[in-house]
Amino acid sequence: MTNPLADPYLVLLKVYKEGTYLKQAIAETPTEPLNRGRTVRICYGVVEKDCYLEKVIAFNTRKSPKLSVKLILKIAVYMLEFMGKHDYMVADCAVELAKKAGKDGASGFVNAFLRSYSLPPESEGDEGIAERTSTPLWLVKKLKRSYKRQAEEILSAPSAGVCVRFFKDPKNYLSSPHIPTPFEGVYIFPNFVRDGGFERGEYTFQSVGSAAICDAVGRAAERELKGGGTLLDACSAPGGKAIALSAKFSAVVACDVHPHRVKLIESYALRTGVKNVSAQLRDGSVFFPEWEEKFDAVLVDAPCSGTGVINENPDIKLFRKQEDIPALAQKQLAILSNCARYVKRGGRLWYSTCSLLPEENDSVVYAFLQSTDEFGLEIPSSPLPSIDTGRGLQFVPNISLGAGFFLTGFIKK
Repeated sequence: MTNPLADPYLVLLKVYKEGTYLKQAIAETPTEPLNRGRTVRICYGVVEKDCYLEKVIAFNTRKSPKLSVKLILKIAVYMLEFMGKHDYMVADCAVELAKKAGKDGASGFVNAFLRSYSLPPESEGDEGIAERTSTPLWLVKKLKRSYKRQAEEILSAPSAGVCVRFFKDPKNYLSSPHIPTPFEGVYIFPNFVRDGGFERGEYTFQSVGSAAICDAVGRAAERELKGGGTLLDACSAPGGKAIALSAKFSAVVACDVHPHRVKLIESYALRTGVKNVSAQLRDGSVFFPEWEEKFDAVLVDAPCSGTGVINENPDIKLFRKQEDIPALAQKQLAILSNCARYVKRGGRLWYSTCSLLPEENDSVVYAFLQSTDEFGLEIPSSPLPSIDTGRGLQFVPNISLGAGFFLTGFIKK
């Protein structure tokens, strides 16, 4: 029988030791196909519960174990506490894995720990929320400041499932359990297995947050441009919004700062058969004079902390630090201010992030409006439930079908 801890250990070692994103580590690591579902569940579970697992280990040890040993303990404790696996089976497999990983000297410690550890008492206040949601304390405090009692509910909200945008009639897929969204052709499935329809361009995977952005931008374009006009998608890769909005504009220019991500946009357009999307290698913070006042609409979906999509990308909790936020906000403002120069008179500028933090959302909008008198704020409407912050729409996972992001709009006077 294959050791059930072995494949998760190989994947998670890349995450914790090399800083690889979890999805990438899973994709790159050869694992046993028969038990791949179990491996993925364990990997996501360990990362989701990392803060809690750290506390369990710290509560039962005098000195923090080395990374590889600690990782074996995290996997084992997760299987025991959250998957209901048998104590002796997990302990024996963990000891075997420790030996195979070249940690023979620690195998006795691993065995003793797993057969005798106890759970720590629950903390109160912000620390309690951090433990229950396994979220870094700094992020809990920031969200408490902004969302008060909703903070824990926001952090506890699970992903709603796999969100799919259909370009053709989806009736063949809707016999499976699904949740309709407020957006045409967009559905959420608890489970969705990719088939040949994906390569034929019949559907694509797009988050409900991206779908809401496309809905707002697309409705404004239909109303004002009647299917004509040009759109600049300044931070586009992998290209989902550019492709979805290609039907609302006569031409879409989709940019990214990394060559390999520009190729993603090109392959996306090729797969879906879209002809009016041009992928270009451009830095959104660098001014290109030939684009000044060229576009009817500009969308800046800015690089951000990702705090609104932790429920789908739990490794954000591992990699994102509090000290990252000011630099991100500065970069967001730089891109927004630069791309504002590309908007025609009377045109629209859109700003969005997948962040829950006001520093990246309301504060950036405020700073932008303070820096220019050429733009007026016009907050869009959305059929997806949200919070109107006074400077934009803040979508939060507990009320917005699992999505956490921000969207607002400006009109150039």
